[in-house]
Amino acid sequence: MAQSRNFGIIGAAGYVAPRHMKAIVDTGNKLVAATDPFDSVGIIDRYAPEASFFTEFERFDRHAEKLRRMGEADRLHYISVCSPNYLHDAHCRFALRIGADAICEKPLVLNPWNVDALQDIENETGQKIYNVLQLRMHPSVIRLKKQVEAEPTGKRFDIDLTYIASRGKWYFISWKGDESKSGGVATNIGVHFFDMLMWIFGSELASTVTHRSAHSMKGELTLENADVTWHLSVDKNDLPAEAGEKTTWRSLTLDGEAFEFSDGFTDLHTAVYQDILNGGGYGLADARPAIELVHRIRGG
Repeated sequence: MAQSRNFGIIGAAGYVAPRHMKAIVDTGNKLVAATDPFDSVGIIDRYAPEASFFTEFERFDRHAEKLRRMGEADRLHYISVCSPNYLHDAHCRFALRIGADAICEKPLVLNPWNVDALQDIENETGQKIYNVLQLRMHPSVIRLKKQVEAEPTGKRFDIDLTYIASRGKWYFISWKGDESKSGGVATNIGVHFFDMLMWIFGSELASTVTHRSAHSMKGELTLENADVTWHLSVDKNDLPAEAGEKTTWRSLTLDGEAFEFSDGFTDLHTAVYQDILNGGGYGLADARPAIELVHRIRGG
């Protein structure tokens, strides 16, 4: 049986943090420390009631350093980074500096040059940074990739991607509504879809933005094996009639045929963690193409 590893979480009060907590426990590991400036973190009781919790990062830092000096059995082996997008870079650096590997939510960073800097600190420390590219673990997406790879050379696909995740007024008051902190709509809700499309259909050849606002974006993307039309939005008015009472709408068509991947999202983070713990995982080089693309889309 594999040795249990110790995890810390940065951003424990965030929306996605419970998925990381569940993944830590489901893979047989232990959450021992967590931090967030907000203290609405009762979810920790479900997974790790004995975990130390800090609302001040400096105290979390001090605790992590203490655990490091206590030895291999006590130190933090991994840091799960669930903080706001603009802090991912700094928190991954922190993980590597205390001798831990980082498992970072998407987007890994906001700018391509941040990837270069993280590569330098990986080289200096010998530690690794992994990005949560969970759609690459989705069974339907894996099947689609194999199907595309089996097609004759030169075969092109027409893709239409629509993702509407309606959000209330709070969204634009929070850091998510500040493009300098979230990267905007294309980055915050779209980066993992762009990663998925490039993973399946090849590198970006050209990209055009046809509509841009704080609430929604549309564009066209030429990949090696596909021509993509995309629409991303957090505006409830963009929900199609067929969405009914749903507040989220996800649609992907290939040559006019619907590709169904709405189900199966529940345990993707656990699959990501298991892959990393088994010696796999997706790192800086894997994350880079989508980071470069969304940076260009927002006009960088």
